[in-house]
Amino acid sequence: MTETREHPTPAAAPHREVGAPVERYGGLDRACGAQRFVADLRFPGAAQVALVSLPVGCAEIHRVDVAEATAMPGVLAVMTAADLPSPMPRFGVSHQDRPVLAAERVTYHGEPVAAVAAETLELAEAAARAVRVDYTERRGVLSVEEALAESAPLVQDPSLRPGDPLAGTNVLEHARYEWGDAAEAESRTDFVVEDAYTFPMVTHFPIEPGGTVVVPTDQGGLDVHSPVQHPYLLQRTIASLVGLPLNRVRVLAPDPGGAFGGKQTPKLEPLLAFLALRTGRTCRLVLSLEQTFQTMRRAGCRIRARTGFTDQGAITFHQVDADFQIGAYADVAPRVMTKGSFVSAGPYRVPALRVNGRAVLTNTTPSTAFRGFGSPQVSWATENQLDAAARRLGVDGLEIRRRNLVARGEDFIRGDSPAPADGDWAQSLEKAAELIGWDRPPEPNRGRGIAIGIKPGATSGLSQSLVRLLADGSAIAYAGTSDMGQGARTLWQQILSDELGTPLDRVEVVSGDTGAVPFDLQTSASRSTVFMGSAVLEACRDVRDRVLELYAESTGVPEEELAHAPGVLLTPDGELPLADAARQALGSLHGEFIGQGTRRLRGKRGHPLGGDAAFYEFNATAIEVEVDVETGELLLTKHVIVSDVGAELNPLQVVSQDEGAAIMGLGHSQMEQLLLDEHVRIRNLGALDYRIPTFNDVPVELTSAAIENHDGPGPYGSKGISEGALLCTAGALGAAVADATGVVIRDLPLTPERVWTALHASPHHP
Repeated sequence: MTETREHPTPAAAPHREVGAPVERYGGLDRACGAQRFVADLRFPGAAQVALVSLPVGCAEIHRVDVAEATAMPGVLAVMTAADLPSPMPRFGVSHQDRPVLAAERVTYHGEPVAAVAAETLELAEAAARAVRVDYTERRGVLSVEEALAESAPLVQDPSLRPGDPLAGTNVLEHARYEWGDAAEAESRTDFVVEDAYTFPMVTHFPIEPGGTVVVPTDQGGLDVHSPVQHPYLLQRTIASLVGLPLNRVRVLAPDPGGAFGGKQTPKLEPLLAFLALRTGRTCRLVLSLEQTFQTMRRAGCRIRARTGFTDQGAITFHQVDADFQIGAYADVAPRVMTKGSFVSAGPYRVPALRVNGRAVLTNTTPSTAFRGFGSPQVSWATENQLDAAARRLGVDGLEIRRRNLVARGEDFIRGDSPAPADGDWAQSLEKAAELIGWDRPPEPNRGRGIAIGIKPGATSGLSQSLVRLLADGSAIAYAGTSDMGQGARTLWQQILSDELGTPLDRVEVVSGDTGAVPFDLQTSASRSTVFMGSAVLEACRDVRDRVLELYAESTGVPEEELAHAPGVLLTPDGELPLADAARQALGSLHGEFIGQGTRRLRGKRGHPLGGDAAFYEFNATAIEVEVDVETGELLLTKHVIVSDVGAELNPLQVVSQDEGAAIMGLGHSQMEQLLLDEHVRIRNLGALDYRIPTFNDVPVELTSAAIENHDGPGPYGSKGISEGALLCTAGALGAAVADATGVVIRDLPLTPERVWTALHASPHHP
């Protein structure tokens, strides 16, 4: 793969470190293998935990016999549902539906029925094999179609959803959005495009498998070690389940080895907490890769779309029915459905819209957040609809988007909750076309496609930070944001360096410990830069205020004659480095300055998403592909990604995030899919049977660029990034394949078999 990078014009405001390609904080340890993940932490004398599950995805449990396992030497405890409080403790983000252990029924393949704690892992695994479960396999629901059928068995007991009119169905939640006059729009329509599309279930495949260690404390509390993205959510969940105050539950979250949304919410940590309280011992669980597959995935989706156009290519109406296959429990999947459905019209000018989104329960691994959060699914359908209209009109994919893309400030979401475009998005589209060489005819068997995608950022949030400027001029930032590879700590380091004048190598960042850092709601929705970055920036400026105040008091210079700027105190005698001013202010007693920063976004009652998005991630992707008509294999000869970023605080990290997202997007576009058998078991567990992109699959040439207009709500005009470059990967690739072959494929992934089959089924194939 060759790689190119467009270098945008630097920010107008002078910065020493912000805007520079600073190497990642802690990056060397990641690169050389020295970083310690949860599985690397040492807990002498810890009890090792193994899980018991059934070889089916849907079953009624009659009896769990633990007698043989309990009698084995070295076994400390065998926990089943009978050992937990009654009624069964349940947890979840939007619905409290997930049990700590399966009680009367198993609802997905891999759901734990029992857990064994023993002196060694070998003993725990042997005892787990000795647990006898008497069960009856029941008919499981594999797909959206099966779940919505009239005769479908219910995935969840209706008693879990009291008062819910949908409790007697497999629809967990239903979202409806609409605006405009449908009848008037139909009267202006010259032709209609109508089709169905499918998006596969895929797994996150983090390099680091799941794991948790729970340590009982001498004060009757719990220390929970987990690579969770939302430490404070985990703290709140466990405290509520086991009946402890928040100050008795401490979450220590080492940097995850990849997460992509899969480690946002609690999964097996509550089980480990109960087991640690029962045994009084430190309990350690490290999952295999196969088990990790059974704890997290992206929601699959079936989309039906109907779109009207004028003979000039303008959209007149757009109708979408999107059914998200969310799995056995809610997790955060209903939110994925609502946010994805909310932008199902894309960033286009749509006079009339009707969207029906449904979160559909099936007997499959519970789905959760995954990079893109519902937008890639609906984008796949909407971008295909635009390309179908372009073919009908005899124009190309670029032109049809030019005619419909909204301008800066124009509402692209209308109705009761209008949302204006917060960027000049046409710049990204035109840049992508320029970099792919859109006007140059492709070579034989090659085709090009272009697509755009959008995702709402966070609609509410709270991030708090503390910054300490020490007497020797060094500094420490305390920020609860998890750094799972996005490089958040590097940005805090850069901000402190510029705002306080502290050299980078004298800035430390503390995170991942609810006992040490202030509250942060969550690490998701590309919010780290905008929310925590703003809190860190405010804390730095609070430090500068405090230096100014004490300097005035210590020197007798009136406060009104002083001011501060990044890295300096402005005095009547000129600029003074902030570190020198701080030393003079502190005097012989030394000490330090502490600043506090907060970024809060309150939601809006009645808003479909709970509030306005703080920003939108926008990306334009263009792909050139060569299709081997004999095998159906695809060779990406060029892949271009252009993101609207507001401001690049660290260009090296922006390009890294965009390239990573683009290649990840090729996974669900070309090869990734979870396959189920008749027992609702995942057939392709693990690295051997589940295909993700390798170096053999990356594009021959990958080019990324960023549009900087300093128009974002984050520090120095930044916006959130890292998800945009996969939002429309599938749309661009599908359009490129259609351009090369004349064959349109509406089901992902575009595997060689699927491409070959479509080619040979085409009446135009020789």
